[in-house]
Amino acid sequence: MALLSKTCVYGLRAMIRLAGHTATSEQPLPIRSIADELGIPFHFLTKILQKLTQAGILESTRGAAGGVRLTRPAASIRLVELVLPLDDEHLLEGCVLGLSGCGEQKPCPLHAAWTVERKRLKALFEETRLDSLAARMADGTLRLSDLSDQPDKKTAGAA
Repeated sequence: MALLSKTCVYGLRAMIRLAGHTATSEQPLPIRSIADELGIPFHFLTKILQKLTQAGILESTRGAAGGVRLTRPAASIRLVELVLPLDDEHLLEGCVLGLSGCGEQKPCPLHAAWTVERKRLKALFEETRLDSLAARMADGTLRLSDLSDQPDKKTAGAA
C-alpha cells in the first residue's frame, strides 16, 4: 500500500523517467513509450500527464514525433509541484484518518504523530527536485517499475 494515490505514484514515476530522457534529448518522449517501459496503462497515464500539462509542468505535441516534454528544466521542478495537481491537498493538510475538523481542539488518535510526519513529508516534497531523482536513476541501480521483476514471457512459457 502506498501513502500516495496510484495517480500520483504513476505521475511521479513518469516524470522521473521524462526528466532522465530530457537530460539527454530535447525531443518529446512518446507517452506510449513511458507507459510500456513503466508498466502503466496508457490511457490512465495520458490522463495523469494531461493534469500536469494543465498545471504548466508539461507540454505535449501530437503526431509521429509527438509526446511530452518538460516546460522548464528538471532542476527547477520540485516534487510538491507534481504531487499537488495529482493528489488532493488533503495529504499535506488533512487528517490521516480522514476525520473532518481534526486538529488541536478535536484531534484523532494519530493527530500528534501525523502532524510531525506530515511536516517531514511536505519538506521532502518541497526540497526534492526532479533532476536529482533522474540523476540517481542514471547508473541503473534504481528502478521505476516492477517489470524487470516479472519472468520473461518467452522463457516462462518454455518451462
